[in-house]
Amino acid sequence: MPASKTIDIKAFIDERHISAYQWLLVVLCFLAVTADGMDVAIMGFVAPSIIHDWGISRPQFGLVMSAAPIGLVIGALAAGPASDRFGRKWVLIASVFLFGVFTIMTAFTQSPVSMAVLRILTGIGLGAAMPNSTTLLSEYSPQRKRALLITIMFTGFNLGSALIGFAAGWLIPLHGWRSVLIFGGALPLVLIPLQIWLLPESARLLAVRGAPAARIGSVLGRVTGANFDGDEKFISTEPPLPTRKPIGVLFSQGYGATTLALWVTYFMGLLVIYLLTGWLPTLIKDAGLSVTAAANVTAMFQIGGTIGAVLVGWIMDKTRPAHVISAAYVGGAVFVLALGWMGALSSSLALLVFAAGFCMSGAQTGLNAYAPGRYPTVARATGVSWMLGMGRFGSIFGSAVGGALLGLGWQFGAILAMLAVPATLAAIAVQVTQRKQIDSAVVSANAAH
Repeated sequence: MPASKTIDIKAFIDERHISAYQWLLVVLCFLAVTADGMDVAIMGFVAPSIIHDWGISRPQFGLVMSAAPIGLVIGALAAGPASDRFGRKWVLIASVFLFGVFTIMTAFTQSPVSMAVLRILTGIGLGAAMPNSTTLLSEYSPQRKRALLITIMFTGFNLGSALIGFAAGWLIPLHGWRSVLIFGGALPLVLIPLQIWLLPESARLLAVRGAPAARIGSVLGRVTGANFDGDEKFISTEPPLPTRKPIGVLFSQGYGATTLALWVTYFMGLLVIYLLTGWLPTLIKDAGLSVTAAANVTAMFQIGGTIGAVLVGWIMDKTRPAHVISAAYVGGAVFVLALGWMGALSSSLALLVFAAGFCMSGAQTGLNAYAPGRYPTVARATGVSWMLGMGRFGSIFGSAVGGALLGLGWQFGAILAMLAVPATLAAIAVQVTQRKQIDSAVVSANAAH
C-alpha cells in the first residue's frame, strides 16, 4: 500500500499560481464588504428625511445613529469565536443574512426607539461580516499577494458607502427614505445564494479540526484547481499552543503582547479617521467655506484612502508589512499636522486631506491584511474580529471627542494637531506586533529543536 503524501495547505497555496476560483473568492468577499459598507453608511443618507418626516430633533435621532456602532462591537467580538468554532463560510453567510433582513425591517419602523433596536441588530451582522471575509480570503491567498488581495477587498467598503449615497439621491425623491433601506437590505440577500453555492470553507481550518482528508482535498482542489489522488494527508502547520480555546490563544505567551498592540493600533487609527471624517466638514464650514466645498474636500479623504489602501497593500507584499503600515501612520501624523498648521483656508487644503486619507486609511486597511498572519488558524478569526471590535471603541471615541472639543472652543488647527498624537502611537504600536511575532517564532523554533 503506497504511503500517503503529506501536504502543508499554506505552503501548497503559496507555491501555486492564483487560480480563477481564488479570484472569484476575492470578488465574493469584495461584494460582501461592499454590502457591509452600504448598510453601515445608509443612515447618514436617510437621516434628514426621517428627521423631517417624524418631526424629531437631531439629538433625538442621535439614539439611532449611535445604535449601529454598538452592534458592530458586539458582532465583531462574537463572530470570531463563532467562526473559529463553526467555520468561516456559514458565519459569514449568517452575518450577511442578518444585516440584510434587519435593514429591510428598519424600513417599516415608526419610532426612533424601535429603529435604534433594529440598528443594533443590524450592526451585529455588519460587525461579523468584515472579520470573516478577511479571515477566509487570507487563508486562501498566497503569501506573496495576500496583503494586496485583502486591501483590494476592503476598497469595496468605500464603494458601498458611495453607491448607497447615489441610490439615496435617486430613490428618496421618487419613493421616500424607506425605499433606500429596502434597497440596502435587499442587495445583501441577493448575495446569499451565490455565497452558499460558491464560498468554500477554509481548508486550513478543516485540517486543524481533523476533517476527513477527502473533504479537505475536495475543497482545496476546487479552489486551487489541483487534482488529488485521494491518498494525501493534509496538514496546517501551527506553532505549539498552550490552549485550543481561541480567546485563550489571544492572551497566551507569545500572543498577548501582539493582541494588545493590535488593539491599540486599530483603536488609534479609527479615532483619527472617524474624528476627521465626522467633523472635518463642520470644521471647514466654521472656517468660512461653503457646505459644498466642505463636502467636496472631505470626499478627498475617502478617495485618497481608496488609492492608499491598494498601494500600501502592494508594498506590504514586497517588504516587511509592519514597517510599511508604521510608515503610513507616520505619514498620516505629518499630514494632519500640516493641515492644522496651514489652516482650512489654505489653497493646499484638498491635497493635504487627500494625503492624510491616503496614509491613514491606507495604514488602517493594511492592518486588516496584516492581522490574520499574527495568529494561528485555530484563533485567527477571533484575533481579527476582536481587533476590529476593540478598534470600534476608537471610532465611537473619535466621533464623541470631536464634538466635545468643538464645544470647548477648540479651533481647526488645534484639533488637527492633536490628531498627530494617536497617529504616532499607532505607528509605534504596530512595530511592537512585529517584534513580538519574531520573538514567538524564535521560541517555537527553539522548542522544535
